[in-house]
Amino acid sequence: MILLRPPGVYSPQGDSYLLREALISSAIPQGARALDAYTGTGVLALAAARLGAAEVCAVDVSSSAVVAARCNARLNRLRVTVLRGDFSSCTAGRRFDVVTANPPYVPCPAASATGGRRARAWDAGEDGRFHLDRLCAAAPRLLEPNGMLLLVQSGLCRPAVTLRMLCDAGLKASVVARHRQSFGPVLMSRAPWLEEQGLIPAGQREEELVVIRADRVSS
Repeated sequence: MILLRPPGVYSPQGDSYLLREALISSAIPQGARALDAYTGTGVLALAAARLGAAEVCAVDVSSSAVVAARCNARLNRLRVTVLRGDFSSCTAGRRFDVVTANPPYVPCPAASATGGRRARAWDAGEDGRFHLDRLCAAAPRLLEPNGMLLLVQSGLCRPAVTLRMLCDAGLKASVVARHRQSFGPVLMSRAPWLEEQGLIPAGQREEELVVIRADRVSS
């Protein structure tokens, strides 16, 4: 896969590839309608198109990410519609068979909220759950009957809360993939703050990534 990764756009990393593998393992129905929220370079949207989705919509608030995802779709000769904006407003009234999301999920001090546009790709509030909570709340109205949501997050921002919110919303949810990795530069720089907040024990310098699948089971 040809993939442009311009400065300022979140480059696919361990979380992106873990989510892509989960998507491959999930067997997308041929002709499915797919949404990739927080698309970045569009790597998950391109994967959905290659796996047989007939209609793929990719959404990101970053103008640089939108340009990158559009270029990557053209370079790979895949049909992907890329929209700039919030996933909820861009898809109002539409439902999808498959929704993928690699949202920002890194806990950050309140002062980091002014960290610039680049930090929007990972900063997610003091508990790391700002975007995750929005996705959980929106999932039922985004999914067609028998549709599935696949999202990736860090164990630092309480996967159990994600599972509970999705189940409370009437979806069937479970963890379908896990991977442990060392802290990257952002988490490493925040490790003392994370310890102070009780988000990690003293000395922890690795995190577990999890992919959560939620299905809207038709009655």
